[in-house]
Amino acid sequence: MNKTILITGGAGFIGSHLVRLFVNKYPNYQIINLDKLTYAGNLENIADIENMPNYKFIKGDIVDAEFINKLFKEYSFDGVIHLAAESHVDRSITDPMAFISTNVLGTVNLLNAAKESWKDNFDGKRFYHVSTDEVYGALGDEGFFYEDTSYNPQSPYSASKASSDHFVRAYGNTYKFPYVISNCSNNYGPNQFPEKLLPLAINNIKNNKPIPIYGKGENIRDWLYVLDHARAIDEIYHKADNGKTYNIGGHNEWTNIDLIRLLCKIMDHKLGRVEGDSEKLITYVTDRAGHDLRYAIDASLIEKELAWVPSLTFELGLEKTVDWYLENQKWMDRIVSGDYSKYYDKMYSNR
Repeated sequence: MNKTILITGGAGFIGSHLVRLFVNKYPNYQIINLDKLTYAGNLENIADIENMPNYKFIKGDIVDAEFINKLFKEYSFDGVIHLAAESHVDRSITDPMAFISTNVLGTVNLLNAAKESWKDNFDGKRFYHVSTDEVYGALGDEGFFYEDTSYNPQSPYSASKASSDHFVRAYGNTYKFPYVISNCSNNYGPNQFPEKLLPLAINNIKNNKPIPIYGKGENIRDWLYVLDHARAIDEIYHKADNGKTYNIGGHNEWTNIDLIRLLCKIMDHKLGRVEGDSEKLITYVTDRAGHDLRYAIDASLIEKELAWVPSLTFELGLEKTVDWYLENQKWMDRIVSGDYSKYYDKMYSNR
């Protein structure tokens, strides 16, 4: 193995797709997947690669500095791709300390361990911090987030991610630490935990349950297919200059209500329902506290410098996503019942 790469949060939604990509694309890399397996971590997401010779899963918490330091001493990582994070805004509103602990302290623990492990010889080393467009705050009806847009986080979640971004850049400035950062728009696709809008809505439509929409559904987000995000991370990790930041987006803005109406139309077709039936399930609920109106990414820099572009139109990506959830109802059932959390004990207890 010519490189050993640590991917944190590799049992989560985006992380699992990235781990699979790296394990399959780079057989000469040893990929270590570190995940705490909180509610959103699901090893079933990557069961297809768990016996690959260049892959290993380790259960652990990035908040545990002693554990992280030992891990770096044992594996002498050449690189870190850091995705482990608390990420649901609603949860951050009710429990902000959990987000400060994981997203800020956990990131600093990784930075310290990497700095100590790599000492003064940073040649060939890289720390890749995966962040979010939410650190920029909110936009009005016009304009975009650029790589140099000032930070203006509006929720405990985005504030914790903004803080971790600042620490990564500070280590780069203070210690000449080799880092890159990306800030991505909303992801969608297979294996997303069903507290998020699209899998929640897909599951509720299938089961004729209300589809909750915050406020009037006027909030606007830019959407990117998760496999395209994984491809972008791959390009940035291997090709970007140290100290660079890239915004990753889909050029694909939708209001929440228009998005759900399109989803209802697709679902009606897939389920053999009369078009318009599923829209009757739309239910408006009290808006989220501090709900940003609009996010929109300008992704021209990564397109120009690294030749990355999204591979799917949103309509095609959404249809592929619906097909996956409809074809993997057992996956959804295990999530809803909580049985997915037993997979680790079943598969790893004797290893």
